[in-house]
Amino acid sequence: MAPNAKRVFYVNHVAHQIFLDILAQRPDIRVDRLTNDSSNADSETVLAHAHAYQIGATRDELAPRFHGTPALLAQAPNLLLVSSNGAGYDTVDVDACTAAGVAVVNQTGGNKEGVAEHVLGLMLALSKRIGETDRYMRAKPDISRTAFMGHDILGMTVGIIGLGNVGSRVAELCRTLFRMRVLAYDPYLTDEQFAARGAEKVALDTLLREADFVSVNCPRTKETLGMIGAREYALMKPTAYFITTARGGIHDEAALAQALAAKRLAGAGLDVWAKEPPRPDHPLLGFDNVLASPHTAGVTHESRANMGRFAAEQIIAALDGQRPPRLVNPEVWPRYAERFARIFGVHPE
Repeated sequence: MAPNAKRVFYVNHVAHQIFLDILAQRPDIRVDRLTNDSSNADSETVLAHAHAYQIGATRDELAPRFHGTPALLAQAPNLLLVSSNGAGYDTVDVDACTAAGVAVVNQTGGNKEGVAEHVLGLMLALSKRIGETDRYMRAKPDISRTAFMGHDILGMTVGIIGLGNVGSRVAELCRTLFRMRVLAYDPYLTDEQFAARGAEKVALDTLLREADFVSVNCPRTKETLGMIGAREYALMKPTAYFITTARGGIHDEAALAQALAAKRLAGAGLDVWAKEPPRPDHPLLGFDNVLASPHTAGVTHESRANMGRFAAEQIIAALDGQRPPRLVNPEVWPRYAERFARIFGVHPE
């Protein structure tokens, strides 16, 4: 195949420099960079020749015109692959890609350790009331040692919504470190998979009623959008904590603020938001028993390197005709294979 015959592009940035370093080792692959402010002429030229798009996974960081929508697909007649920077793929219209014969892949598992450790950090900080004491000590001259008495989490119950790579690691950490009872809700897994991942399979309502910590670790999809709202918060124990490191929009922020104001929950740990980053005057940031981070659970040096490597290796495999290992829309394969053969002259494996 002629040099630079395979074209990959990204917008703004990639997860890690290792992504570019790995692709640079292939003389037959050309990588183009666009930015949110790239001219229409520049973007149209890149899109017209692109075979793979390494797309940002965060909605608010990527200009809407570069989201994986039908409008973008219409400008990219040779596009075969859309690859998300992380595990999530909020910026991709998967149904539209499937209809167009475009495979969608993510880097699931690449940041599981970073996110799972963040969940544990929020659980410990909330139960020990570390955020509250830290803020009090910075604002006032003295503090009673018993004013912010917390709880041990040993033997408590954690409820995990979404038992994938991150959820499974959260289950393992909670079970082995703190001998916690692990409940999980994931309608896409079998009983055998639940058992193998060390969790007790329960209905969502049961999980909400019985858990001391509710951790959301599922992707944002049509099925999960708005899944946790006023009804779900009302099912939780008033001593329970709500934690999410998944995606904004899965939980109702206004309803959560109302539940916290009414003291129907003990607190919350929030890494993801409907609008990222949230404004400093966001209602949820006004509660002392809320710990907040700006979608950084998976932003560790190790996680970013993993995701960059996963993405580069997966794109290379796909462009070499192999079936990508983290295919989000497997039903696309027959149509994808037909288009791949037409574009490159060979059938994928």
